Amino acid sequence: MSIKQKPNSQMAGQSVKIIAGLWRSRKINFPAIPGLRPTGARIRETLFNWLTPHIEGANCLDVYAGSGILSLESLSRGAKTSTALESERIALDTLQENRAKLHANLTIIAVNSIDFLAKKNPAQPFDVVFIDPPFNQDLQSRTCALLEANHWLSSTALVYCELPSKEVHFSAPPNWVLKKNKVAGNVRFMLYSRIESAN
Repeated sequence: MSIKQKPNSQMAGQSVKIIAGLWRSRKINFPAIPGLRPTGARIRETLFNWLTPHIEGANCLDVYAGSGILSLESLSRGAKTSTALESERIALDTLQENRAKLHANLTIIAVNSIDFLAKKNPAQPFDVVFIDPPFNQDLQSRTCALLEANHWLSSTALVYCELPSKEVHFSAPPNWVLKKNKVAGNVRFMLYSRIESAN
């Protein structure tokens, strides 16, 4: 998140519920800041139905964490770890509060996500990755390209992408296979698997 406002307007309490698992029905808070748009419950329920065979024991990466709901829903449902990337200070503070409240195995990194993914050959590739940036910043295609090019993904990784339903410029790496593709209101959400490159 790049837009800064005075804390008084940002800290108005909002919350979203974890749907299922260890922390079922627990509410997590998030600040009211531009571009922070937690994935809605209906879309989240569909997404985690898709991920049910794969989430247990997975190492997850939430590239634009925002509220952290995708990370926390993953951990609630049995993911081994989740790493949340976020650059907005107030969102980071709230993520830390939610981690402490739930005693979650959540690694929070204060960083620009594109800069983070520009690093090559990470020590730990990820099994499930969530890409849900602010819609007005056109980050989806670039993010996907960096994940693939710089070896952030395990050989069997699944990648979730959320973007505006009318977005026409999005492109995934050529070795990614579109497994699921749905539209709900003004949101298009997709799940990709990947074919390991021969290189």
